[in-house]
Amino acid sequence: MSIHIKTPEEIEKIRVAGQLAAEVLQMIGEHVKSGVTTQEINDICHDYIVNTQNAIPAPLNYRGFPRSVCTSINHQVCHGIPGGRVLKDGDTVNIDITVIKDEFHGDTSKMFYVGKPTVKAQRLIDLTYEAMCTGINMVKPDVTLGDIGHAIQTFVEKNKCSVVREYCGHGIGKNFHEDPQVLHYGKPNSGDKLAPGMTFTIEPMVNAGKRHVRLLPDQWTVVTKDHSLSAQWEHTILVTEDGFEVLTRRPEEYWA
Repeated sequence: MSIHIKTPEEIEKIRVAGQLAAEVLQMIGEHVKSGVTTQEINDICHDYIVNTQNAIPAPLNYRGFPRSVCTSINHQVCHGIPGGRVLKDGDTVNIDITVIKDEFHGDTSKMFYVGKPTVKAQRLIDLTYEAMCTGINMVKPDVTLGDIGHAIQTFVEKNKCSVVREYCGHGIGKNFHEDPQVLHYGKPNSGDKLAPGMTFTIEPMVNAGKRHVRLLPDQWTVVTKDHSLSAQWEHTILVTEDGFEVLTRRPEEYWA
């Protein structure tokens, strides 16, 4: 599969899907509280996507995934399956939303606190958001994917945390996952050069401890090997003629 440069019409459809995904994260915030199960979060998101947005939750049945969103708690890195687990004060949870509208995808995730976070969790979540922004702010034509990965990795490791290497960002459009792969580590001046019309996600997973992960027996949920906290943020990005557009930007977010 080669990198598909999107037409203006395709970009507009991804923009619409991206804003729908952002809306889901805005909507679900008030429901993330102590005593709620991750299944309840899934069901609220599913109902909103299907019945309010008249859209499709992309994860449901994707390669066999059994739910409409991913919920990854504390030391879970990504792809947590919603179920009977009850959220409690002090938990952190990443909610990952991908919406399909008019055949095109919008993909984004956000970290949420349950009650008051620990100092360590707050630091990791803020650091991970800044790592994502570090990558996003580099996006413009002729920058390489290696430049972006190197910048994210350097920032994270300077702050004594680690970047997960087994999972990465990805091209997005009519397909949920397409070229290019967007690594969150790497070497400057390596990999594909960015060009206007490219759309992809930047979604660093950052561990408070070592970078190593393992896959649970459910064949989806990824956790840190050393049981350290993990955090992730994700946005869908468009390369423009002179920079970037965050297609999944929420109202509280700003970019220069």
